[in-house]
Amino acid sequence: MSAPLRPRPAAPPGAPDAPLAVPRTLTVGVIGAGRVGAVLGAALAAAGHRVVAATGRSGATQARLALLLPQTPNRSPAAVARAATDLLIVAVPDDALAGVVARLAEAGALRPGQVVAHTSGAHGLAVLAPAAAVGTRPLALHPAMTFTGTPDDLARLPGISYGVTAPAELRPFAARLVADLGGVPEWVAEDDRPLYHAALAHGANHLVTLVNEAADRLREAGVDRPEKVLAPLLRAALENALRLGDDALTGPVSRGDAGTVRRHLVRLAATAPESVPPYLALARRTADRAVAAGRLRPVDAEPLLDVLTGIYGEVAA
Repeated sequence: MSAPLRPRPAAPPGAPDAPLAVPRTLTVGVIGAGRVGAVLGAALAAAGHRVVAATGRSGATQARLALLLPQTPNRSPAAVARAATDLLIVAVPDDALAGVVARLAEAGALRPGQVVAHTSGAHGLAVLAPAAAVGTRPLALHPAMTFTGTPDDLARLPGISYGVTAPAELRPFAARLVADLGGVPEWVAEDDRPLYHAALAHGANHLVTLVNEAADRLREAGVDRPEKVLAPLLRAALENALRLGDDALTGPVSRGDAGTVRRHLVRLAATAPESVPPYLALARRTADRAVAAGRLRPVDAEPLLDVLTGIYGEVAA
């Protein structure tokens, strides 16, 4: 791990902000010791930083703290913020973030020069405006990883990317912090945070839904252990897609097999009608990408697109 850092105090009003680059152990607090916050806190502690306080109200969160940060006292958010003289990590749900930051600022729990970092992928620096207004250094630090909130997550952290949005003077500090976590920074502009997060949610969260939809349909087809059938297929498809892009595409849409797709949709409509709209949406988008990539000739796509357009009327009849 790289040498840890301690932030300098904020520059006086009107003076240019200086980069934060003093090597030293950080005094850290974590507000929201859920799956992400507790794991990042444990990773920072393992890197040599002092995690001096964290919040945990629910029984699950308290158990997570006991498992991952057993020496860290459980305090109120304001107490955590006051104790975290160098770095305060706010790892709360997206919709709660603005309110938590505003209440901390109003309570006088934040201090000039303190780095306040949130872990939301959807938000950038604007949500931290109340904290910045009292002299803190704002940082958006989102780990591009799915978390379980267990020690297993710590083994997954090395090498992952962090979507980072930071003022110019805080970039060296952010880069070193990410390095202490074993990760790689991806610099994301403030205006691009929603697009960045949409891409990750579309790829990861919707993948979980898609896999479970496929497993449900296999069970309905009489397969006792759908996970055994899907595992090698999906792993190969994912690896090929990451390596080859659209050239990894296989299956009836990429071949223009309109009859096969029609049979899929008719049977889905009879067995699991809730699966028809997502199948249609994904098949249409797959066809568009297959044509654009040269995997499917436009002339071969026409019968397929006719099926995808007309299936609702046929199913209704």
